[in-house]
Amino acid sequence: MKTLNMRRFIVMGLLPSILIYTLFVFVPVIWSAYYGFFEWKGIGEAKFIGLKNYVEVIHDTIFWRALKNNIIFVLASVFGQLPLALILAIVLFKNNFLQRFLRSAVFMPMVMSSVVIGMIWQYIYHPQIGILNFLLDYLGLGSLKMQWLSDSNIAIYSLIPPLTWSFVGLYLIIFISALQNIPGEIHDAALIDGATGPRKMISVTLPMIWTTIQVAIVLCISGSLKSFDLVYVMTKGGPAHATELLATYMYNSTFSSYRYGYGSAISTSIIILSLLFIGTSQWLTSRKSKNA
Repeated sequence: MKTLNMRRFIVMGLLPSILIYTLFVFVPVIWSAYYGFFEWKGIGEAKFIGLKNYVEVIHDTIFWRALKNNIIFVLASVFGQLPLALILAIVLFKNNFLQRFLRSAVFMPMVMSSVVIGMIWQYIYHPQIGILNFLLDYLGLGSLKMQWLSDSNIAIYSLIPPLTWSFVGLYLIIFISALQNIPGEIHDAALIDGATGPRKMISVTLPMIWTTIQVAIVLCISGSLKSFDLVYVMTKGGPAHATELLATYMYNSTFSSYRYGYGSAISTSIIILSLLFIGTSQWLTSRKSKNA
């Protein structure tokens, strides 16, 4: 009876959250997938066209270019943000002064608007008044000056530093919290066994926080696949779709071209791709933890 009452209490506690999630997340996702079967401009009557929108997505070269750019963001996040945050966390873990100062400094972009961050980096990259080209000139490296956001060959890579700067603070806090939860006795035992420096980090620290790293990888992938505001503020997907992401392409198709049905098909494709990427990453990291 006590167990049954506890289960009822848990269900009643979770029920409001489940209802809100269903109403504002699950239902819109299903509704969006449904509208993907229609040709609709947002007003007037929607015309049922079956799978034509989804077939068009498959053959849309801009969609695949946007996916490629999203994959670049995913790789830059997983292999850029996470290692940088982990190294900073290990360095700052036992240095209380640096920890208090740098934790606040690195975490600051997380409390700033993405619009503000995008505008800051627009000025940094500005070809005439930007600080980056000014520093290159000052250091005698004027030949390296570029149109950072206007050159279609490098524009997508120019977005990686602001992306990293925006989110590395989040993972720094997560990793510092994980390191603080490692019992001190384990560190003492590792020192007795002669594990120091990189060996200690690889053999002791990383296995102890591997579950946290798995969660961070999922957050990185999902965040990179739904990136929108920073890129939209800085480039709007240009030049010539060079920095187009799945989310910006979906937005432009829906609200600029007024193809609500096609935009819905793109958004449904984003959800499917996100689930595939996250599922694959979870499978790979789970295999690694089992083999370890």
